[in-house]
Amino acid sequence: MAARAIWSGAIKIAELVCPVKMYTAATTSERISLNMVNRETGHRLKRLYVDEKTNKPVEREDQVKGYETSEGHYVVLEPEEITAAVPNSDKVLNVDNLITCGQIETTYFDKPYYLLPASDATEEAFILIREALRNQKAAAIAHTVLFRRLRPVLIRAHRKGLIATTLNFDYEVRSSREVFKDIPKRKIDAEMLELAEHILSTKAGEFDPGKFDDRYEEALAELVKAKIEGRKVIPLKRPEPTKKNDLLEALRISAGKKDAAPEKKTRARKSTAASKKETDSEKSAAPRKKAS
Repeated sequence: MAARAIWSGAIKIAELVCPVKMYTAATTSERISLNMVNRETGHRLKRLYVDEKTNKPVEREDQVKGYETSEGHYVVLEPEEITAAVPNSDKVLNVDNLITCGQIETTYFDKPYYLLPASDATEEAFILIREALRNQKAAAIAHTVLFRRLRPVLIRAHRKGLIATTLNFDYEVRSSREVFKDIPKRKIDAEMLELAEHILSTKAGEFDPGKFDDRYEEALAELVKAKIEGRKVIPLKRPEPTKKNDLLEALRISAGKKDAAPEKKTRARKSTAASKKETDSEKSAAPRKKAS
């Protein structure tokens, strides 16, 4: 693999130990990079830390981290104190337990990494773990120190290798029950629900990340190109949200039933016209009163 490993260690399941190397699975290196510049001179800016009370720049060696105990008062934490306090890395992904893939709550997912065998000599043990997880349709929950923090990691079989996904801790994930509590219960009209399900069925497809468009990057690239060429960029018009009263009509149009509403109106007009004609006929057929 051409990329450089960001971590080397081992997977440990009971007495089975398999040395592995970890590589980043997602990268932002292809994104457009912007810098902060001075609008007047066009010169690039540099970040400078200043004391908020004296407004004087603080040299790098005097910059330390601190915890605010009360307003304006901090406990200073020296770098060596932080290093001594964090867990030491034993370079081992210790597997605590196995869970079925269906139990995985994706809101806890943080970042994915690829795991590969550390050498040719460890391939057999690596493939053994991979195939055992695949056959059991299971994922392993492990813990290890990554980037100076003890992190929970989810390990799954993925094609010819393994994927290790760092997980958020429970306190880091907001409760969905709390977030959604103000959404009221509401009965949906049967026709609207049927139309919505039909529309969704027409959109059925396969998961293909190759079709994902990073429209932000594309728009940013076009903006940069236009600025270089001296062209004006016309901003895209945002679609208007569907109004409550237009929701059923929007569903009908989306489902390809554009003539549904007009047809009812036409039918109503025909019915009214026929009723009027019938009334006029009855009036003409009725005997007229003779003038005295």
